[in-house]
Amino acid sequence: MAMDPDAVAKAFVEHYYRTFDTNRAALVSLYQDTSMLTFEGQKLQGPAAIAGKLGSLPFQHCEHQIITVDCQPSGPQGGMLVFVSGSIRTAPEEHPMKFSQAFHLMPAGNSFYVQNDMFRLNYG
Repeated sequence: MAMDPDAVAKAFVEHYYRTFDTNRAALVSLYQDTSMLTFEGQKLQGPAAIAGKLGSLPFQHCEHQIITVDCQPSGPQGGMLVFVSGSIRTAPEEHPMKFSQAFHLMPAGNSFYVQNDMFRLNYG
């Protein structure tokens, strides 16, 4: 059965942001040793460094609202590019901040891992 990239992207995005909002430390399982995260221009590689960065963000609770999810198949190995835009609220009294995030997903058995992850807040 052929993979439906849109369905995979939607399922990944729902899982990623639900996990980020409820148990950020569990995101470490989505990354491998060669995985890279660029977070607001800071480059990190490997699960420990990535989890360390995400765990050190200056808020304990947050809520993502996803506005768009775009995806494309990527390369002969069956990878996928996923581009997300939305907003994040870090406290009930805070105004939501707009963000964009891009993921390059690579197949690993019956699932995917994050090879590349780029995150930016959108100011303006």
